[in-house]
Amino acid sequence: MKRLKRILIALLIAVLVPTLGFRAAAMLRETQSAAEARPESGRMIQTAMGAIYVQEAGPEGGPPLLLAHGTAAWSGLWAETMAALAGQGYRVIAFDMPPFGFSERDAAGDYGRRTQARRILTLTEALQTRPTLIAHSFGAAPAAEAVMIDQDAFAGLVMIDGALGLNSHLTPKPLPVPLRPPWLRRTLVSLTGTNPLLTGTLLAQLLYVKDAATDELIAILQRPMVIEGSTAAFADWLPSLLVPPTDALSTRPENYRALGLPTRLIWGDRDTVTPPEQATELAALIGQGPPLMLTDVGHIPQIEAPGAFQALLFSVLSDIKAGN
Repeated sequence: MKRLKRILIALLIAVLVPTLGFRAAAMLRETQSAAEARPESGRMIQTAMGAIYVQEAGPEGGPPLLLAHGTAAWSGLWAETMAALAGQGYRVIAFDMPPFGFSERDAAGDYGRRTQARRILTLTEALQTRPTLIAHSFGAAPAAEAVMIDQDAFAGLVMIDGALGLNSHLTPKPLPVPLRPPWLRRTLVSLTGTNPLLTGTLLAQLLYVKDAATDELIAILQRPMVIEGSTAAFADWLPSLLVPPTDALSTRPENYRALGLPTRLIWGDRDTVTPPEQATELAALIGQGPPLMLTDVGHIPQIEAPGAFQALLFSVLSDIKAGN
């Protein structure tokens, strides 16, 4: 019995020591204020729900586009797409959806889909613009929600490999018990999401074109992780990823059937995160044409096949502009 106890204690120490080490490393790494870490290429926009960091490109009078990123990304991931769209005469605005990037984080840690949708709407009000909303992955969920709350606020909607959770409200589920204590969520996030040793590995899991996970791209994704409290803020956000919303308009198929806004879908045909079958189902609900598939591309088309993606996006935006 004594030997068994010694073995159990040794195993516990073997698990706890590196875990605590990663948590301590996160605290030592997250030492900068958002103002210190923020790239000078963008600016803060004051909205009714806090300050949002945006980066802009293209002529002031061009047709406005608002770009929403996916999980753990920020506006910096859109740089190549922004330059290409600006070259076509569009006014491009990419923003950071908190808690990611350099926008002001929510004091109450509320990053639910409805709240994020209202953030998008308050941003369009502050910008005094009616943009076409272009949203990727998990960012497509609050984007679709914002459109359903107020379609008149937008000229169109483009969803790229959108993670929407259709019908997820029919099978509500609580946050897993081990993740309910905030300190345990923070520990998990320090081991994964804000652990710089895993950024490249986690990114590669989303890609079919693995070579797209370059050192430069990994450095871009890691840039905001030095901001004070990043691990804690990501941990506050985690329930919105793991627990489907029960009050969201954008999980209900009938609301997509009722969309009057020009809406297009762009998808990677090798996406294993939000498989192409989901795009086909969504397109059938919307009834504005089939999803536009990129061949041999995974979950992040804008970095896996930027040229092909941009050409398809130009075509889609011309379509939307012609319909307005």
